[in-house]
Amino acid sequence: MAATSAGSSAGTPSDTSSDTPASGPVPGAASSRTDRRERALLAATVAGLAAGAAGAALGRPGLRDAAWAATTVAGLVPAAWYSLQAARRGRVAADTLALAALAGTLAVGELVAGAVVAVMLASGRALEARAEARAERDLRALVGRTPRVAHRREGAELVDVPVDRVQPGDLLLVKPGEVVAVDGRVEQGAAVLDESALTGESHPVERGAGADVRSGVVNAGGPFELRATTAAADSTYAGIVRLVRSAQATSAPFVRMADRVSGAFLALSFAAAGAAWLVTGDPVRAVAVLVVATPCPLVLAAPVAIVAGLARAARAGVVVKGGAALERLADARVLLFDKTGTLTAGRPELVAVHTRDAGDEAGLVRLAAAVEQVSPHVLAGAVVRAARARGLDLPVPADATETTAQGIRGTVDGHDVRVGKLAWVTDGAHPTAGDPTAGDPTAGDPTAGERAAVERAAGQAWGHALRRRADRDGRLLVFVAVDGTLAGALALEDPIRPDTARTLRTLRADGFERLVMVTGDRDDTARAVAAVVGLDDVLSERSPAEKVDAVRVERAHGPTVMVGDGLNDAAALATADVGVALGARGASATSETADVVVMVDRIDRLGDARRAARRSQRIARQSVGAGMALSVVAMGAAAFGWLPPTAGAVLQEAIDVAVIVNALRALRPDPRRRTTLAGEDRDLARRFRDEHLALRPRLDHLLAVADRIGIESPQVSLALVRDVHRFLVDDLLPHEQAEDGELYPALARVLGGDDPTGTMSRGHAEIAHLTHRLGRLLDDVATDDAGGLGDAGGLSGDDATDARRLLYGLHAVLGLHFSQEDEGYLSLVDDDVPATATGTATGTGTAPSHQRARTTSAAG
Repeated sequence: MAATSAGSSAGTPSDTSSDTPASGPVPGAASSRTDRRERALLAATVAGLAAGAAGAALGRPGLRDAAWAATTVAGLVPAAWYSLQAARRGRVAADTLALAALAGTLAVGELVAGAVVAVMLASGRALEARAEARAERDLRALVGRTPRVAHRREGAELVDVPVDRVQPGDLLLVKPGEVVAVDGRVEQGAAVLDESALTGESHPVERGAGADVRSGVVNAGGPFELRATTAAADSTYAGIVRLVRSAQATSAPFVRMADRVSGAFLALSFAAAGAAWLVTGDPVRAVAVLVVATPCPLVLAAPVAIVAGLARAARAGVVVKGGAALERLADARVLLFDKTGTLTAGRPELVAVHTRDAGDEAGLVRLAAAVEQVSPHVLAGAVVRAARARGLDLPVPADATETTAQGIRGTVDGHDVRVGKLAWVTDGAHPTAGDPTAGDPTAGDPTAGERAAVERAAGQAWGHALRRRADRDGRLLVFVAVDGTLAGALALEDPIRPDTARTLRTLRADGFERLVMVTGDRDDTARAVAAVVGLDDVLSERSPAEKVDAVRVERAHGPTVMVGDGLNDAAALATADVGVALGARGASATSETADVVVMVDRIDRLGDARRAARRSQRIARQSVGAGMALSVVAMGAAAFGWLPPTAGAVLQEAIDVAVIVNALRALRPDPRRRTTLAGEDRDLARRFRDEHLALRPRLDHLLAVADRIGIESPQVSLALVRDVHRFLVDDLLPHEQAEDGELYPALARVLGGDDPTGTMSRGHAEIAHLTHRLGRLLDDVATDDAGGLGDAGGLSGDDATDARRLLYGLHAVLGLHFSQEDEGYLSLVDDDVPATATGTATGTGTAPSHQRARTTSAAG
């Protein structure tokens, strides 16, 4: 039986060709033709075998022998052709044994055995072709819907143009049901997109104005306008097409080993057949040995399992460029990561709002975002996204001017707003406009100057204290001054991906012995991330060249995998045994040099690819071992005359079918490892994930209120604490109760084990206990006030100290509890959630957890 060692691959963005997406053949077409040809040959041989059987049943030996002889020849001709082609390439084909067996059956008159062998060969080739066609189906789906035409607005007209004529900046209309032709941004309104072809996410995703849209997704809603950000040849989908077309079906190391073993097995088989003939003098025994000796299990099981593993990884949104890369991924022992964009989300997000004098947080964000929307700075984009996610209207600022490396200022609703570094925003401090006692600073009024100096000093002192805390937390601060007075600060950070820690634990359990971060970021920031996610070592402040050196050093510990997403990672990826690019937002050069490309913005898909690689390798070895063992036993039986040629041919056919069916198991997910939620469970987890996004901004508010107790008056302090308590009782506790009653039972069904969510329920109990204690404290204060024992409706003394302790404790417990749920449970939702939808998707207001939250997706 013949087989070719084949692999299939697909790709992601690259920039190696100027071909348009529409050019070139569709990958997998050759496999489809082969599939049809082999099925036709199978039908012919089966018909010939049946015709011979009919002749025998009718007592017509001439018809019987002619039909079986013709069937044998039908199998012999392609076997001779494949053997000749293999010899020209310097390889030994399994068809050589089949050729000898077919010729032998004709020579000794075992025509029925020859016909069975011919059917065996044809069915084996048909099964192999069918297996490869099935395994490549998911890869072909990536390019089967290549867009060819775009609708471009030219003035007032809408003109259909070939996609290769689209340029960055063009305004395009995407009609319902169409494939997005180029990468771009939603110009206005919202787009409802089916991203399943790229991400595997079955539910439509909504992208708001300004959100990035990748080519290759389908418009599942109404028409929308798209501002092109790339030319067609540089777009995501075109890159996928190029990589699929250029990927070579290289043999994996195990497949090449199978080729070598099949050559040795060929010599052994001929020796065994010759010995049987020599010892017994019966050529039929030699033919029987050759019939059962064909090493089809070896040459079929390995490539089919590897191709199935490639297809399984593609279904998870991971493109592995060939069988060799898949096997290296399975064997790797050292895993290196870049930090920014790999372990973290890759761009800053607004995580806390700090106001002076307990001011209006939403108002501060609105004023800052209104000015920042005219700035191209990356931090400005984070502020604007947060404001839009909170549903704030952003007026266009007047007289906006930006000072390089300092900040931006403008007039919003009649207020002078400065956003930027602390020293810069406070440098322009002046008495509040309209104050009749302020004097005229331009006239040198000493009262005005003194007041400005006091205000500036107070603001800078507050800002420096806040900045020290932010540095310890690894956050960046953007300060906001309104009418010359420092009003507050916005805290931003590049958050750790919620699935990172769980993924790293899974990868360690799957055989990686050493996990290392290699980053150009500061050492303290890198080590803070490493401590949270559990890495073995941190190599920080490394240039691209130093990253290459680090990979070379780590290779001494074993085969290495390097994971990155930026252009500065490309050289390191090329140096590692396996380079993995996060291609959803990564540079095209990184995707081009990588061996593995993760097509979605989720690092846990790397774990899926690793499991697919190891499982396909394990199944290939199981199939080869079992198949070859059975063949050797059958050869012995044939040599001793216990297995005639016809029975041997039938037995060999059964062995071949068994190993191919077993190899195809690599197409299915590992039944022992379910790491994602699906169906109703996924929808439920999405609901609570969205509620987390709504509640998180209020957690830092607890800390801010605790800090202000004792600074504010007792009356103001009491009002702030009561506001926090209302939030806990009305919003937070119903959320926790709903998790216990709805989410945790669903998770327990998926996770299995004995009470897998028990520790998290204990966290809920502690949160409820602390909230109850805070309520009791407020009740006691109210009782004291009524009896004339309190501080005139205020919070002071021991009560203030206890309230501060309770709020600090609640902040710590809630922060840890939310992080544990995000990492352990809610990250199991298997969809391509925009990275910006963490901590910025909602404002300070929340929907109670007992109400069903509306699923939203943050723009961008």
